[in-house]
Amino acid sequence: MSLPFENNDQFTYGSYLKIPELLSLQQCVSVDPDTDGPEHDETLFIVIHQVYELWFKQMLHELDFIVARLNEGRVGAASNHLKRVLKILKTLVGQIDILETMTPAEFASFRSFLANASGFQSAQFRELEFLLGIKDRIQLDWFTGDEGERLTRRHAEPTLWDAFVGVLHRDGLDVPAEVLERDVSQPIVANEDLQAIIIERYSNERFAGLCETLTDLDEGLQEWRYRHVMMVRRTIGTKHGTGGSDGAAYLATTLFQPAFPDLWAIRTNF
Repeated sequence: MSLPFENNDQFTYGSYLKIPELLSLQQCVSVDPDTDGPEHDETLFIVIHQVYELWFKQMLHELDFIVARLNEGRVGAASNHLKRVLKILKTLVGQIDILETMTPAEFASFRSFLANASGFQSAQFRELEFLLGIKDRIQLDWFTGDEGERLTRRHAEPTLWDAFVGVLHRDGLDVPAEVLERDVSQPIVANEDLQAIIIERYSNERFAGLCETLTDLDEGLQEWRYRHVMMVRRTIGTKHGTGGSDGAAYLATTLFQPAFPDLWAIRTNF
C-alpha cells in the first residue's frame, strides 16, 4: 500500500492539514455599516474558542480510547493516555491567560454581535461532562440534529467511572451491586462500601497510580472551571451571559462539584 504523499507533488503540509480551509473559518460578525470592518479582538475570541473545540474533540477521542482499554483490563495503556488528557487540560487553562489579555471594553466592542451564541451551546463540552459522569446540568432538548443524537447516546452510555469500577469487579473485588447496576444516565453518587474497597487496594502501586491520575483529571477539570468563572467575571462582571445564561453566577455553581466523589471522600481515611 502506498502512502498518500508518495509520488504526489500536490500532497503538502498545507494540503494534509487543510490549512487554507482552516484559516478561512475565522469569520467575524462584528461588521457595522458605520465602521471600516470587524472589531480587532473578535478574531482572537474566535480562534481561542475554535481551538477549544479542537481540544475537546481530542479529549473525547482519548477518553473513549481510555474507557475501551479499561474495559479490556489494560490499565497501563489507560493510565498513559490519561496523562495525555491531563496535559490537554493544562493547555485549556493556559488559553484563558490569552483571553484575559482582552479588556472588558475590547470584549464589549463585539459582544452584542454574538446575539444568542453562547458557550453553553458547546455540544462537545457536554459530551465530555457526560463521559465523566456529570449528567445533571443540561437539558438534552437544547440540542438537535447530529449534536442531539450524540448527546443522547452519551447520556445513556456508561462513564469513565463505570469503566474504572469494572476493573475492580473483574479483579474479583466485592463491588456493591448498587454501584455495578446503577443507572448510568444519572450522576455518580458516592458509596462508602466502594470507598472501603478502594482504600484496601491502595497498597497496589499500579492501582493507586490509576486512582491518583483520575483524581488529577478531576482536579484539572475543576481548575479549568474556576479559571473560566474568574475570566467571565473579569470580562463581563455580573452581567448575564450571551444566549440569556446567568453568566458567571451559573458557572460558579459548577465549582467544587467533583466528577469522582469517591476518590475525594477516601482522603480522610488514610
